[in-house]
Amino acid sequence: MEIDKSLILKLENLARLQLSDEERTSMSSDLNKMLNLVGKMDELQLADVKPLIHLTDEVNVLRPDNITEKTTREEALKNAPKHDDEGFLVPKVIK
Repeated sequence: MEIDKSLILKLENLARLQLSDEERTSMSSDLNKMLNLVGKMDELQLADVKPLIHLTDEVNVLRPDNITEKTTREEALKNAPKHDDEGFLVPKVIK
């Protein structure tokens, strides 16, 4: 695929850009270089390469989820600006 002036004009319109002729030429050149670089991957022999599913062989490196200490209701409500004996009081946000 070759990036030409008509495609640059279409992309410019879609992106709501206003480019000068110099910027269009530069963009066309840059995009063609990118396509050529991506096209180099077609030269690679990848028939025997397995797809990469995971980056490591580790299955689960998370720590166990253990309860270590509890906060009582009184401790949790101690610094609340508004509360009753059961929970926090917040302003009503739904009509």
